[in-house]
Amino acid sequence: MQIVDYGPAFLRLVASMGADTPPRYTQIADYLRSLIDGAEPGDRLPSDAELCNRFDVSRMTARQAVQLVAADGLIERKRGAGTFVRARPVERDLGSPLSFSEDMRSRGMRPSSMRLGWGRVRPNEDEQEALGIGPDDSVYALERLRLADDIPMAIERAVMPESLALAVEGQLDTGSLHEAFQRIGRVPSRAHAEVTARKATRRERDLLELPSTAIVICERRTIFDQDGKPLERTVTRYASARYSFQAVLVRSDDRD
Repeated sequence: MQIVDYGPAFLRLVASMGADTPPRYTQIADYLRSLIDGAEPGDRLPSDAELCNRFDVSRMTARQAVQLVAADGLIERKRGAGTFVRARPVERDLGSPLSFSEDMRSRGMRPSSMRLGWGRVRPNEDEQEALGIGPDDSVYALERLRLADDIPMAIERAVMPESLALAVEGQLDTGSLHEAFQRIGRVPSRAHAEVTARKATRRERDLLELPSTAIVICERRTIFDQDGKPLERTVTRYASARYSFQAVLVRSDDRD
């Protein structure tokens, strides 16, 4: 017999069609939501089999309940591992000059970093244009894994002119790169950003602890100081399931 896997929208419609007693799967979904309310991201939830035993229902009914909760973006299922509470997406403003550390602290989260690479590199055409340098100018690249409350959020590669890099080199492992810029009188004040999306590479999946089908959001930013001089050209690859990007659009005139 073929089992039809009805989608979450259909299940919600059926659940709202007038029964005095809510269907069993909606009761189970409410139970799961109550567990999620008191849980932390990454906490394991009962398996389908455990839900079957607890509520004395079929596996299909348990799976319908899980689908309802998954449709709300509250959980993630990992093949062979189970069902887990999903981290709430972090909202980020496109083109914000805020550093990762500043952004996470403003949300009550603890930022941290793992250095993946640091050293002199040859600038590519994009970096030359963004930083206003030539192909023979020296730049340094800093690549880090950025974490919030020990959850890997993004991989960041920042390229900066050699003179600026050497001025902050001794502060790279003690805090925010932007805070290091400020200590030498260069205040990150404006950013220009472009955003794209693509499938994550194997290295990105390993570092960010993502499934094989994961998507990363790539943000390319040029950061300028208070005098309009470029500080860094940064490429940041965000775990898409952990971020929500937003933009504020302002109409420039009154024309129709």
